[in-house]
Amino acid sequence: MNNPYQPIKTEILQVIQETPQIKTFVLKPENRFEFRAGQFIQLTIPGIGEGPFTPSSSPYKNEKLEVTIMQVGRITSSLHNMKEGDLVGIRGPYGNRYPLERWKNKEILIVGGGVGLAPLRSLFFSLTHYINDYPRIVFCYGAKTPEDIVYKESILDKWQKEFKNKVSFRITVDQGDEKWKGRVGVVTTALEGINEEIKKITESVSVVCGPPIMMKFTTLKLLDLGYKPENIYLSMEKNMSCGIGKCGHCQLGKYLVCRDGPVFTYEKLRDIPQIWD
Repeated sequence: MNNPYQPIKTEILQVIQETPQIKTFVLKPENRFEFRAGQFIQLTIPGIGEGPFTPSSSPYKNEKLEVTIMQVGRITSSLHNMKEGDLVGIRGPYGNRYPLERWKNKEILIVGGGVGLAPLRSLFFSLTHYINDYPRIVFCYGAKTPEDIVYKESILDKWQKEFKNKVSFRITVDQGDEKWKGRVGVVTTALEGINEEIKKITESVSVVCGPPIMMKFTTLKLLDLGYKPENIYLSMEKNMSCGIGKCGHCQLGKYLVCRDGPVFTYEKLRDIPQIWD
C-alpha cells in the first residue's frame, strides 16, 4: 500500500522573481504528476517541513509543474532561498477542483487579489484551453502597487493580446505611480459597471481568490450585483496540514478544507461565522 505521506522527489528547474516577495518555482517531479485547477499539493523542503500550495500552471502540461509562492514565514522563506537544481518533495494532488463541466456556455467572472492570482492562473489556462465553451470571460485583478502585480508581462500584455475577443481584463492597483496609467482602487472597484460586459449575471459564474478581507468584500459586492450564492466559487485556505482530512487543523464549520475544499460555493459557507477568519 502506498504511503500517502511519502512525497515524490522533485527538482527545481527554474526560479522566476515575480515581485519583491513572490517567486514562481518551475518543478519537475520524478514521476508523472497530474492535477486539476483548484486542487492543491503539499510541498516538502527536506529538513524544514512542508506546506500546502496550489499549482499555478496549466493542468494540460503535466511534464512540469509551477507554484507561485509569497515569502511570509519559515517554510516559504526557506523555499525562497533555494535555487535551480535543488530538490524538494511534493505529494497530492488533494482537494476538489473547479467544476468546469458545469460552467459550459456560461459567462465567467474571475476576481483575484495579490498572490491569489496563482491558483486563478491555473484556472485561466483551463478555461482558455476550451475557450469556445464560454461566451465571455471577465478577469478582474487587484494588487497593492504596480510593482506587486504577479505575472505582470502576461496579465498586462500577452494574455490581453492572445484572448482579445474572448477575455476582458480589468486590472487595478491600490496605489499607482508616475508610470501607471490603469485603474486605481481596491479590486471591488473593478466590478463597477460589470453588467455592461456580463449580460446574464443571475446565470453567470464568479470565482474569487485572494486575502480573506478581499474575498469577503468581493463576495458581498457580487451578491449586491445579483450573483447567486451557488454561483460564487471561493478558493479557501485554512491551516491545511496533512492534506488528507486526518489532522483536523483546517476545520471550517462542518467541513475540512483539505478534504471538502479548497473550492467551495458561497452557498455552502455563508452560515459559518468564522468563514473569513
